[in-house]
Amino acid sequence: MDNALLSLIVLLVAAFLGGVVGYYIRQSIAKKRAGTLEAKLQKRVVDVKEETTQMVKNAEKKASDIVDRAQKEIDERRREFLKAQQLLLSRESLLDTRIASFEQKEKDIQEKGEKLKIIKEDLEALRQEAEGKLEKVAHLSRDEAKKELLALVEIDSEKDILERMRKLEEQGQEKLQNRAKEIVSMAIQKCAVSQAQELTTTTVILANEELKGRIIGKEGRNIRTFEKLTGVELIVDETPESVVISGFNPIRRQIAKVALDKLIQDGRIQPAKIEEKVEEAKQEIAQKIKEAGDKAAFDTGVIGINDKLLQVLGRLYYRTSYGQNVLLHSMEVALIAETLAYELKVNSQVAKRAGLLHDIGKAIDQQVQGSHIEIGIKLLEKFGESEAVIKAMRAHHDDYAAESVEAVIVKVADAISSSRPGARKDTLENYLQRLKELEDIANKFDGIEKTYAIQAGREIRVFVKSDKVDDLQAAKIAKQIAEKIEEELKYPGEIKVTVMRETRVIEYAR
Repeated sequence: MDNALLSLIVLLVAAFLGGVVGYYIRQSIAKKRAGTLEAKLQKRVVDVKEETTQMVKNAEKKASDIVDRAQKEIDERRREFLKAQQLLLSRESLLDTRIASFEQKEKDIQEKGEKLKIIKEDLEALRQEAEGKLEKVAHLSRDEAKKELLALVEIDSEKDILERMRKLEEQGQEKLQNRAKEIVSMAIQKCAVSQAQELTTTTVILANEELKGRIIGKEGRNIRTFEKLTGVELIVDETPESVVISGFNPIRRQIAKVALDKLIQDGRIQPAKIEEKVEEAKQEIAQKIKEAGDKAAFDTGVIGINDKLLQVLGRLYYRTSYGQNVLLHSMEVALIAETLAYELKVNSQVAKRAGLLHDIGKAIDQQVQGSHIEIGIKLLEKFGESEAVIKAMRAHHDDYAAESVEAVIVKVADAISSSRPGARKDTLENYLQRLKELEDIANKFDGIEKTYAIQAGREIRVFVKSDKVDDLQAAKIAKQIAEKIEEELKYPGEIKVTVMRETRVIEYAR
């Protein structure tokens, strides 16, 4: 028991002593560490102070440099400002000097103006005084003297002026005629429309005489069906190996010709087959008409024409006037009109378009009542052509007055195309006979001096005797001649009757 207690006491004392010793050991270690950390902190503080000192020095140096540069810039700006101020002051001084000079000149001018005004008033008074004295001496007023002087000058100079005017007029006419010939010849040379074409014929050649019987058919049913569907008359006479298609409409005649050719090639001629071939021919001709209209517009360079109007234009391919194909004639007029307009510095596109469409009314004048001019105007208005084109095309036969230069150009181009050699075909005998009949009708009336049939028989000009026929009688004669022509002659289109009456006064200088 005592031993156990003693051992316990010894253990407690040993533990206490161990704790005290451990405490002192730890305190010693802690003091060493604390000394080491304090030394590091002091060193760090010293380093930071040195870096701070160095940064401050650097900042002070940079600030000093910035201040020096700013001061230099301020000094430079101050010098420039002073220089500009000096320049402005010198200019201001110069401006003041000039203003003073101008003011002085203005004052001098005003003084001179006053002096001139006084001198002018003195001169006016002197002039009036002189005029008064002259009027007293001459017994004439100022206006009367002026009139007398002008009359004398006019009398003395009238002969010279008239002679000079006559010479200038002759020279001007000669130059204008030469220029006109040059322009017209150039227009004709530039026009390259070929007049060679496949003319529409009314005669169909047969391979043999047996075809005539098949064309007529049993009891004439084939020929009746053919005539009913085509609207033409088929003449089967004793002419060997040929039949004649008769009809006033050229398109119907061409449809009939194409259909008959197809029937002959097919060999089966009967009412059902006739109806089929006639329909095929109509479609074929319609396509050719459309192609002809498109080609005419393309070849002449006229764009923007309505498709339906082009279809009507193509119908002119099967229309002729005195043997001249109307579509080719229209193309020729368009090209000539374009060249003339270009040379005269006017609207060549309007002239060309009006030239191409000037005879458009002839395409349907056999179906619609009225002259081809009126029909053409209605067609162009319907399909949206411009007013300028309509005015240019409607005056080409003088039915309307020419309201523009383009209208005159289209009229001239139409005359060139229709009257040039080889354009139109007609026998000389028929041509002369037609002209003679026109002149004979006019010559039957009293008071007629002379007559001329012109424009291929489309116009007759009648000159009456002015001492026997007055203006009212001239108008009556024109109407009577027109009525007489309608009664006695047969002619295509219309004939213009122009009655002219003039009075001439003749004096002789001896």
